[in-house]
Amino acid sequence: MSVPHIPGEEIQKLLKTIPENPGVYQYFDSDGKILYIGKAKNLRKRVLSYFVKTHDRAKTAILVRKIADIKYIIVDTELDALLLENNLIKKYQPRYNIALKDDKTFPWICIKNERFPRIFHTRKMVKDGSRYFGPYANVKMMHALLDLIHKLFPTRNCNLNLQEESIRKRKFKVCLEFHIGNCRGPCEGLQTEEEYNSSVTHIEEIIKGNFGTVLKFLKQLMLEHAGRLEFEKAQQIKQRIESLENYQSKSTVVSPTITNVDVFTIAVDEDAAFANYFKVMNGAIVLGHTIEMKKRIEESREELLQLAIAEFRQRFQSESKEIIVQFDPGIEMPGVEFSIPQRGDKKKLLELSERNVEYYRKERERQQSLIDPERHANRILATMKKDLRLSEEPRHIECFDNSNIQGAYPVAAMTVFKNARPSKKDYRHFNIKTVEGPDDFASMEEVIYRRYSRLLEEKQELPQLIVIDGGKGQLSAALTSLEKLGLRGKIGIIGIAKRLEEIYYPGDSMPMYLDKKSETLRIIQQIRDEAHRFGITHHRKRREKGTIKSELTEIQGISGVSSQELLRMFKSVKKIKESTEEALAEAVGKAKAKLVYAHFHRNTPEKGA
Repeated sequence: MSVPHIPGEEIQKLLKTIPENPGVYQYFDSDGKILYIGKAKNLRKRVLSYFVKTHDRAKTAILVRKIADIKYIIVDTELDALLLENNLIKKYQPRYNIALKDDKTFPWICIKNERFPRIFHTRKMVKDGSRYFGPYANVKMMHALLDLIHKLFPTRNCNLNLQEESIRKRKFKVCLEFHIGNCRGPCEGLQTEEEYNSSVTHIEEIIKGNFGTVLKFLKQLMLEHAGRLEFEKAQQIKQRIESLENYQSKSTVVSPTITNVDVFTIAVDEDAAFANYFKVMNGAIVLGHTIEMKKRIEESREELLQLAIAEFRQRFQSESKEIIVQFDPGIEMPGVEFSIPQRGDKKKLLELSERNVEYYRKERERQQSLIDPERHANRILATMKKDLRLSEEPRHIECFDNSNIQGAYPVAAMTVFKNARPSKKDYRHFNIKTVEGPDDFASMEEVIYRRYSRLLEEKQELPQLIVIDGGKGQLSAALTSLEKLGLRGKIGIIGIAKRLEEIYYPGDSMPMYLDKKSETLRIIQQIRDEAHRFGITHHRKRREKGTIKSELTEIQGISGVSSQELLRMFKSVKKIKESTEEALAEAVGKAKAKLVYAHFHRNTPEKGA
């Protein structure tokens, strides 16, 4: 941990002049380059905190030492500060700011500002009065929507200048699009501007997700055609209704009572955060997108969520009055209500968003582990060191588990993880030698002593962490052996109890509970489960050997060598029981075959056999 940095004389003068208003502050280095941009409800308190606090992260301490100049911009509200901060970060991309790992340019649906407006997708916005809807993170969904729109309400796709005078003078001729039913021919005056604009109005409603209004209009139109006995036209309208209802059903329906709502969730790792955004209109999710935010300094989860809200709402032009979140982001937005649902449909919606962000996080981790496995392992180990309060990263972990059934054939298993991955060549089995009966504590004490006395004797590398499968009792037994060997306090050691996955520490009667979704708990569970599986497999083999040994060697006159010879030929005790005396004789001779056959068939052999 660093000590507070004492700023230079110039910075000290600047600190005295910073106002207590909401605003954005900028840190510059001695070359005039922007190091960091931040926002604050109270500029003076926020900026001063960098120079009076100690900083856990080395990057923060380095940043503070590099600050040579401070500038600030005062705004009216904290929300204005958040939006300005977001825009400045994207413009200047300072080294110590959160990096948004998402450089995609998303497409929009444009309704062109012209007579008989065209409806098309574009990635470039032109300020000519045209209306733009989006952007669409899911391009496939956007194309499906455009296909539906053109099917329901045919509009032109030509770029002719359809001025009233030109149409009246018949300067244009209908094209193939008219003949195949994709256009109603406004270029020749076959469709009025009023009728065309009515279609555009309904198209806007569909784009906004207001399907109900359009469906009501189409159903009324169908009934009018049917009333005039225009059944062919009524059938065409019916097909359009079915197409719209089919498209609507493919949207992720949440609840018809949830309208115009934004949902934000984040998942935070050691070096990055991931944010998911859902836009809900009329009970259905019409937009979903997830981004990665690369952390630079000691950003809190509230700050990360604030940045995600500002970024998504600005990018996707959301004006929802309700925002569903996992926790209070610590910011006020005029006219917007934050809700943290505890039950019901909104809670299910929040959980769906959490599942999406968690899936995205795991997928990025998987990709990272394939591209750069060393960096992936380093990140996990740094997280484990922090979560488990260790003095060093647990690059070498050993886990122990006991296996016995009513004290019979007691064994122990040791599994090993190196750099957060199983090292199966280092796995070991232990047959318990000094303990009589089912005594897990004494068995654990024996195994730990045997393992680490051998490592010390052979001068081999010791692990940074020992994991004991069990609670306080098993942990205490393991500590007894480490004490005898002079290793207590030199190796990190924890116990993990299966029932609630409690983590026990030496000398602490109260367990620690890790987040159920944390990578640290996942690694500990994985090595524990491996030890359990490895121990059970060995125990089963010992038990089988013991059962075979007792069944064959209890026959008077049959030695262990003869038992093995019989098993080599017949593969199992069952097949030995089913074999004839002549077949057994081929393996062990007539005399021994007679004894074995008689034993399994409850016959008494003749004397002298």
